[in-house]
Amino acid sequence: MRAQFVLSEIGVGLRRNLTMTFAVVVSVALSLALFGGSLLMSDQVSTMKGYWYDKVNVSIFLCNKSDAESDPHCAKGAVTAEQKDQILGDLKKMSVVERVSYESSDQAYKHYKEQFGDSPLASSLTPDQMQESYRIKLKDPQKYQVIATAFDGRDGVQSVQDQKGILDNLFGLLNGMNWAARAVMAMMLVVALMLIVNTVRVSAFSRRRETGIMRLVGASGFYIQAPFIMEAAVAGLIGGGVACGFLLVARYFIIDHGLALSQKLNLINFIGWDAVLTKLPLILATSLLMPALAAFFALRKYLKV
Repeated sequence: MRAQFVLSEIGVGLRRNLTMTFAVVVSVALSLALFGGSLLMSDQVSTMKGYWYDKVNVSIFLCNKSDAESDPHCAKGAVTAEQKDQILGDLKKMSVVERVSYESSDQAYKHYKEQFGDSPLASSLTPDQMQESYRIKLKDPQKYQVIATAFDGRDGVQSVQDQKGILDNLFGLLNGMNWAARAVMAMMLVVALMLIVNTVRVSAFSRRRETGIMRLVGASGFYIQAPFIMEAAVAGLIGGGVACGFLLVARYFIIDHGLALSQKLNLINFIGWDAVLTKLPLILATSLLMPALAAFFALRKYLKV
């Protein structure tokens, strides 16, 4: 097979169906950009989980005098020094506990003023209304229930709270958004495949005379099909290149510059360029193979060779 002939046929086919070729490029680009974006979103959620779950604490809030008057969990009165020592001793004996820190009511009041000093409620609070607490760093954040079972309802304990529950809600929302993006990506992928099949059909129909002559002179089936398959592959590869460009530009302007989220949201550990670059070969390979396979199976039905 002469490579020059195949390349010339590819150029002719792409020019003849320029509008449909453009539609294929756009649909492939959008679907693969969403595909790459969903992969990067999964990496981002995993990175954030590893970063934040490593920092979450379980807090054991102790009863104070105000709680003894209003909270049924503290009906036996404010926590005593003996009870605090007992709780601390039991915590240190537990194998799931990595570190325990104590926060006094004065420290809790100071932290509250730093975070919510502008709140109208802040001016009415006094240090003795704030709760003492133990902040527990677990070796495995999944073992929160061990702490809750051991200390929830104990004398002097007002409540046991796990920060991981708040993060789970956030990550659940992010995962939901990720699956929504994948659903849109799947629909765009179906549209792209339909456009590829229709483009191949139109191209094969417009050149039915040439393919008929080639069959008569003994050309092989693959020799006849190759230009059509490669047309679809080239159009898909262009779309894949555009999708890679979208991801690179999005990473540059959303995280590093433009919106500069990495500077504005210092508490979020964003994925690096390595995560983006490792996805590009997969996107390019998909953009090449997907249209080629779609064209191959379309030709088996619409081009009798």
